[in-house]
Amino acid sequence: MRFVGFGKEKLMDLFTDQQPTVQQIVKDAYLLKSFALRNQTQLLADLTQLLEASPLRNMVTPGGFSMSVAMSNCGELGWVSDRKGYRYATHDPLTDKPWPAMPNSFRTLAQQSASAVGYENFHPDACLINQYKVGARMSLHQDKNELDFNQPIVSVSLGLPAIFQFGGFERADKTVSLLLEHGDVVVWGGESRLRFHGILPVKAGQNTALNCRINLTFRRAGK
Repeated sequence: MRFVGFGKEKLMDLFTDQQPTVQQIVKDAYLLKSFALRNQTQLLADLTQLLEASPLRNMVTPGGFSMSVAMSNCGELGWVSDRKGYRYATHDPLTDKPWPAMPNSFRTLAQQSASAVGYENFHPDACLINQYKVGARMSLHQDKNELDFNQPIVSVSLGLPAIFQFGGFERADKTVSLLLEHGDVVVWGGESRLRFHGILPVKAGQNTALNCRINLTFRRAGK
């Protein structure tokens, strides 16, 4: 992937005035504005190395459609989709090697984000890396391929802004729309763990560290 304006000085110039704040979306779900900015230089450096080991790719749905979002993973388990269905796997089907280990910068951010809103002892074993180019979207869906629903979801936004939709427990339920910007983190669990959520088509933007939107979704997928 190609970075725009990537460098410590550039990033600090853009985002030093932004301070983390916490906003409750609904019960057990929170938006942590600017929470990932403090260690973004290391996050982006680690991201580059991860994608060299397991490149982004547009996976195919069980119905045979190619996803608009390009994906990869790191951690003990990685989420995959193909004609056989949605599932977690220990190996990258593209490289036939284990997924790259989750960097300390990733794991620490996920655990600190969860702890900041009351989810202690979060131990993610999977991080799904999604790349949204301009126009890419993610339809409303539930995160339900995991084996442990007692652990929260931690979702980190980097790069271009996007509109995040957070709904109810049925696809047709009313949604709340939130603007997610570079460095924002959304955490949900408890009674909200299985709520539907998605991303509207990403639009072009300026003053971003990336020329796309990157989403890091941390989960506890295994037992």
